[in-house]
Amino acid sequence: MKGQELYNKAVHIIPGGTQLLSKRPEMYLPDQWPSYYAKSKGINVWSLDGNKFVDMSNCSVGACVLGYADPDVDNAVRNAIAKGSISTLNCVEEIELADLLCELHPWAEMVRYARSGGEAMAIAVRIARACAGKDKIAFCGYHGWHDWYLAANIGESDALDGHLLPGLSPNGVPRVLANTALPFHYNQIDELEEIVSEHSDDLGVIVLEPIRSSMPMPGFLERVREIANEINAVLIFDEITSGWRIDNGGAHLQIGVNPDIAVFSKAMSNGYPMAAIIGITDVMQAAQNTFISSTYWTERIGPTAALATIQKYIKFNVSEHLIKIGEYMKDIWSSNAEKIGMPIDVAGISSLPHFSIQCEDPQAAHTLFTQLMLERGFLATNSFKSTYAHQDKHMQLYREATEEVFLLVFESITNNDLKDKLNGPVSHSTFRRLN
Repeated sequence: MKGQELYNKAVHIIPGGTQLLSKRPEMYLPDQWPSYYAKSKGINVWSLDGNKFVDMSNCSVGACVLGYADPDVDNAVRNAIAKGSISTLNCVEEIELADLLCELHPWAEMVRYARSGGEAMAIAVRIARACAGKDKIAFCGYHGWHDWYLAANIGESDALDGHLLPGLSPNGVPRVLANTALPFHYNQIDELEEIVSEHSDDLGVIVLEPIRSSMPMPGFLERVREIANEINAVLIFDEITSGWRIDNGGAHLQIGVNPDIAVFSKAMSNGYPMAAIIGITDVMQAAQNTFISSTYWTERIGPTAALATIQKYIKFNVSEHLIKIGEYMKDIWSSNAEKIGMPIDVAGISSLPHFSIQCEDPQAAHTLFTQLMLERGFLATNSFKSTYAHQDKHMQLYREATEEVFLLVFESITNNDLKDKLNGPVSHSTFRRLN
């Protein structure tokens, strides 16, 4: 079975078709996206029918910061497996990793582990609530699928719009959690202050990504830190996306504002399941006053992969390369669009850039871009997550392809026939029920 055929089967035996919303083919190129891979290496991905693609999209949603199947990380994992991936006793690697994480983040004193970003955020929130003794949470940005987060949409279905995807349903989340998660927008300190003025007595946690698609405005994070101190709330930085992308650890190290807890996953272990919750002792010890425990948080592979990834990251100054490649990508989009006069907005921090074609139907334009790039051997969307495996030679090939494809897309915009040029539906921009 080829990818699309297999996916047509999957939607009938797997609710939603995939385990991760961001890997649904409908999010990129409905009816045409390869959907499944046979092999991946570096920045190359082979589909089930043997086609080889150069991945210039989100590279496993940012998890593989070194590139696919990095030999140093994989060799470390093989050695760990050979010695037994789990046993009745604990693995020493979790102590080694905790030491390294605290060394890179001198403000942090204790570490807990999980194996995915969403559950790590749920752990962080549980610890923070246990420490603060207060239930309500003020947050901005995207932080996963757990009850504490989706509770923001109970009774107000659009509360999470603008934080990542609109349309996220809170069905199944207990209604009694209504009004426990209170959203504010990034860089809008007045919105947080308004929440504090109304809920300071029972507001125990503030959660945000220190950096997402832009840098914080001067004084924003500093004021958030002050507010947390003033109301005795625990401040959590979600570094699941931003971590390891601009520094050897959390992006907050570049800004100089420390949280009480920081959460990492994705890039810290180059595709192997791993997550870490780091924090100050006074807050982290609250984990002992609640119950947080899981068998597979004790296995050896995750910490081993994280150690190998972080050590390579430091040795080769990977963040500098990620920033350089990301800036290269921004220039490709901007310069190629400028040549033909196509209005485009290029944004995002250097290692996580994205673009938006300014036209009447940008979603159709982006879908056509993905379709035409796929025909030329690239997995490409209007966003990009740089990796250490992306080199100048790859960027030059992508530049040449994009120059040609941008012209075709712009001609289609001008001729008002974007949807006529598509070989399938326009890609989804929101969460949708599939069947």
